[in-house]
Amino acid sequence: MALSNFFIDIKGNKVDPVIHTQKILSKNPFVSIHIGTDSQSRAKKTQFATVIAYRYGNRGVHYILSKVGFPKIKDLWTRLWKEAEMSINVSELITNSLNISVEIDMDYNEDNNFKSNKLVAATKGWANSLGYKVNVKPNIQIATKAADHHCKKF
Repeated sequence: MALSNFFIDIKGNKVDPVIHTQKILSKNPFVSIHIGTDSQSRAKKTQFATVIAYRYGNRGVHYILSKVGFPKIKDLWTRLWKEAEMSINVSELITNSLNISVEIDMDYNEDNNFKSNKLVAATKGWANSLGYKVNVKPNIQIATKAADHHCKKF
């Protein structure tokens, strides 16, 4: 399953994630960047939405997204691991191209009552080892909230 470099803005315009991020930073050097992925499985497909969110302090958030579909992934752990993989791949693309820091929002929960809890240590450890700050539930979830919104629209 390959990474998509095809991103769109909220109006549906195709954007290059590196160039778009560079433009945002040139106008707003203190913007914080969050990257996250969510997925939904329906019928015969699993749809993923990866979001790069630009947070302007207390003045709001702007984001771009990439939507990718695959044959249905029936195993929950494989699907959730793929979410982490996609977020890390996009983070690597952005940080290696622009030499900036980003935060990764993972749609996993630290609460033991949630199935995703079993992946927190492994995926967070992976991302941390690459130098990324990771946010998991119940903490801030800027990018994965937007990704969740777009997954529900498939």
